[in-house]
Amino acid sequence: MARIVRRSRAVARYGGVPMTRHVLSIAFAVSTLTACGDDSSPQAPGTPPAVVFAETAAARGIRFAVDRAEVEDWFMPESIGCGCALFDADGDGDLDVYAVSGWCRSDGTFDTEKGRNRLWLQQPGGMFADATESSGLGDGGYGMGVAVGDIDNDGDLDVYVTNYGPDRLFRNDGRATFTDVTAESGIDNRAWAASAGFCDLDGDGWLDLFVTNYVSYDPARDIGRDPAGRPEYMGPETLKGVPDRLYRGVGGGKFKDVSSSTGIATKASRGLGLAFLDVNGDDRLDIYVANDRQANFAWVAKGDGTYEEAALRLRIGFNDRGAPEASMGVAVGDADGDGLLDLLLTHLVTETHTLYRQTSPGVWRDATAARGLGAATRNDTGWGCAFVDLDRDGDNDLVCINGRVMRGPVTGATGQTGFWGRYAQRDRVFVNDGSAFSKADMGSFTTHDENGRGLAVGDIDRDGDVDLLVSTANGTVRLFENRIEGRGRWLGVRVREGKLDRDVEGAVVFVRVGGRRRVGVCARSGSYLSSKPPTAYFGLPGGLPIEEVGVLWPGGRTESFGSCEADRRVVLERGKGR
Repeated sequence: MARIVRRSRAVARYGGVPMTRHVLSIAFAVSTLTACGDDSSPQAPGTPPAVVFAETAAARGIRFAVDRAEVEDWFMPESIGCGCALFDADGDGDLDVYAVSGWCRSDGTFDTEKGRNRLWLQQPGGMFADATESSGLGDGGYGMGVAVGDIDNDGDLDVYVTNYGPDRLFRNDGRATFTDVTAESGIDNRAWAASAGFCDLDGDGWLDLFVTNYVSYDPARDIGRDPAGRPEYMGPETLKGVPDRLYRGVGGGKFKDVSSSTGIATKASRGLGLAFLDVNGDDRLDIYVANDRQANFAWVAKGDGTYEEAALRLRIGFNDRGAPEASMGVAVGDADGDGLLDLLLTHLVTETHTLYRQTSPGVWRDATAARGLGAATRNDTGWGCAFVDLDRDGDNDLVCINGRVMRGPVTGATGQTGFWGRYAQRDRVFVNDGSAFSKADMGSFTTHDENGRGLAVGDIDRDGDVDLLVSTANGTVRLFENRIEGRGRWLGVRVREGKLDRDVEGAVVFVRVGGRRRVGVCARSGSYLSSKPPTAYFGLPGGLPIEEVGVLWPGGRTESFGSCEADRRVVLERGKGR
């Protein structure tokens, strides 16, 4: 952000350029530096390396296929779910996989065995073992999304599952053993929930929880039809939205519902996607909600614990034509390399995805067409999404997961057939050349028709590039490993609250290379119904050294941690920089 640039320059002047040995010692004393991958020569400038995705879920032991439309009753939740998560469930330092699921019988009851959620733990050799039974995370409700965070500050990651029906909160008791603590936690959300996220919004040291709720839906009454009169998944147009919920963390894994007192409950919406970021440039973390077929919400923190909805005033509620869209997923990242965070919203077919560019702190404009994403996304129905520098050229590329909710033509031999073939689409990768995005062919990831919904990105194999975990409406999980050809260099950054031993959701990392300052956000939330590791990854083209790494913390304080070496992960601790 612009504030990052100004403050960090002041820090650099204070410490000198290059940074003094004293500052360097601070940075390395508080950082966990882990060399990963190989150190092969970077690509020549102007020739970004090729990215190849290898689909490896089955080979690694992740086998999951539950046909949620085995009973063709067009149960609306099956058309928009479900999500997935990448997180370290057992505390052994590598990423594990969680898939949210659900299965509805013809009589309207849920099959708690067929539809239960699944957890796979990564083993030392890279294979995954199904730990659903031993973990206690096999919730049998009709699952939608998942949020991950340490609710009791004990160092273990806990899990919140949103459902069509009562949500569930699971406390991690260590080594991937979880206990359902919903009843004693103070959380009681029985609406049809979608995305959720943990974030310390008030800065009191305890994570708060925000839940987006969707619509009021009765499957016996709300029956969809297509233009030909055939049964079809119900659309949201005639269904009433439901207010979202905000639960304030009060300590020890307990929460208090403050939806009414904070103003969140004053507006009903058809909430789907969720992100935490500063949308108005005052350094406070705000709450951004992607709403289906109505204006998106930007809940701006007022500083007294209450929120004001300001999306229309900030020009991030409607597109540039002043129209609401069917917003599903939301990605946060720097789309144009100007040091400011931008927003990408995925939408329904015949609409485009929308890129809101932040031109200065708190000032936004629709840059969809200018950045090449207009016509390129008009035929897609998008869900999970993420800004990721896939080719390590220093610019954030864009990954979008697609799948229809209304019948379309079956596209042919590649990919989904049968019932779900009528709803399948191809996922997209848009490569960023620094000025615009363009579609890229990434093998089976972009040529295989599927009904994608959730997307979680993270470095599964610890080789320094970002891999993709995808969940689908038809009940499968797909894992794509990034096997980049002609490796550039990279840096992964996590930021921690040292006293609490916890990642800081919403912190913005800046990295200066070759005089250029780039930013990334550390967040588990975002995308669609999913949760990812809070690591900001940076591609480092041209073999240039890293001149400075720093953090803009929620609340506005900026710290510099000096320079560091490339091809490693760095953990920065609040209060230990300069």
